[in-house]
Amino acid sequence: MNEKRGLFAALNRTKVFRNLSEKEFSWVLYDVGNSAFTMLACSLLPIWFKSLAIGSNPGQISSDKATAYYSLAVAIVTAVVAIIGPFVGAISDYKDMKKICFTTTVAAGTIGCVLNGFAPNWVLFILIFVITKILYSTSQVVYDSMLSDVTENERMDMVSSHGFAWGYIGSCIPFIVALIFYILGPDMLGMIGLRATMIVGFGVTAVWWFVVTVPLIRNYKQIHYVERGSHVAGRLFSQIVGTCKHIVTKDKKVALFLLAFFLYIDGVGTIIDNCINIGTDLNLDAVGQVVTLLLTQVVAFMGSLVFSRLSKKYETVKLILVCIVGYFFVCLYALTLKSLVGFAILAFGVGCFQGSIQSLSRSYFAKIIPPEHSGEYFGIYDIFSKGSSFLGSAVIATVKLYGGTINVAVAFMAVFFALGFVFLKVADKTASAID
Repeated sequence: MNEKRGLFAALNRTKVFRNLSEKEFSWVLYDVGNSAFTMLACSLLPIWFKSLAIGSNPGQISSDKATAYYSLAVAIVTAVVAIIGPFVGAISDYKDMKKICFTTTVAAGTIGCVLNGFAPNWVLFILIFVITKILYSTSQVVYDSMLSDVTENERMDMVSSHGFAWGYIGSCIPFIVALIFYILGPDMLGMIGLRATMIVGFGVTAVWWFVVTVPLIRNYKQIHYVERGSHVAGRLFSQIVGTCKHIVTKDKKVALFLLAFFLYIDGVGTIIDNCINIGTDLNLDAVGQVVTLLLTQVVAFMGSLVFSRLSKKYETVKLILVCIVGYFFVCLYALTLKSLVGFAILAFGVGCFQGSIQSLSRSYFAKIIPPEHSGEYFGIYDIFSKGSSFLGSAVIATVKLYGGTINVAVAFMAVFFALGFVFLKVADKTASAID
């Protein structure tokens, strides 16, 4: 225990972690841990799935079907989390339940991540992935709601920004290991190629995810909670419905913010999800794209830390609005895209605001909701967060189907940011129910 505290003290003396309490530091570390799974899921995981699924052997399918099934799996995850997220969040609001819910979902999620590497066929692979992604997303609901317990209102912007910042850098470490084994593993170890890279890739990601989470599990203490009554299960549904009605009818600030958040975070998610499609449609070098995206993680890291510093001097809403304006011009810049250099400028522009707009939105929401019901409220918040890119992807698909270029499709995302800007301004001027 003394060694762990000694390590924390050493890290906290550095400039980047200075002034973070042990609880805040432990909370930040979970962003570092879970981001590894996000990075893997956005890069190598789809490649491994298609390697297992596509072929002419019995049980294998065509490339088009593989793409469709993978998209369906992602849609199922989004739908399930949208349904169970508020319930898990509401349960975690009860006294001493937040750590139990968090630890359970993290432990089960990391086990699922390991098992994914041993899946013998594409059916089990995608099934395990769906379960693991649901557990991961559910842990995020509880994790986000912990923010009000680990820090004070005036420090939420800084702490939340640190989480996203170090998450970007942290995700690169296990991913680089997985990428090395993906490229060189069979030659280095003489093992069966695909199976070896899957086992190592999922294994190192799961170990990183869990080990980096241990400090939060050890140090977290639930401060804000509601007492458990009788017939808890029967009350949950009516409670959540009542909360939604309360937000719509009584708490206009939260309602308007969620509407604004839904619009601009959909634009953010759409650009993230379609970054590879942008480069592919422009016939850009594949290796150049991967290198650019890795460098974007570094840009996002630095951008999040810059906004963390700015949050000490400026209001949260003003900083979110700056991020929205930044994204607005990035979308318009897409009209000029022709080369890898242009793609890099676009990616780095996104990186400047990507972590900040998400971290500041998270901390701002935590400030305007009742802290004792933070789990339930963040369950509702995460419906929009985890379901982001739904409308934007539909817009991009429509533009492409009607013969438009990827440049025009991305430029259309500017509309989402413009509307989000307007509704956020209105939300900020509206009184909160907890004021």
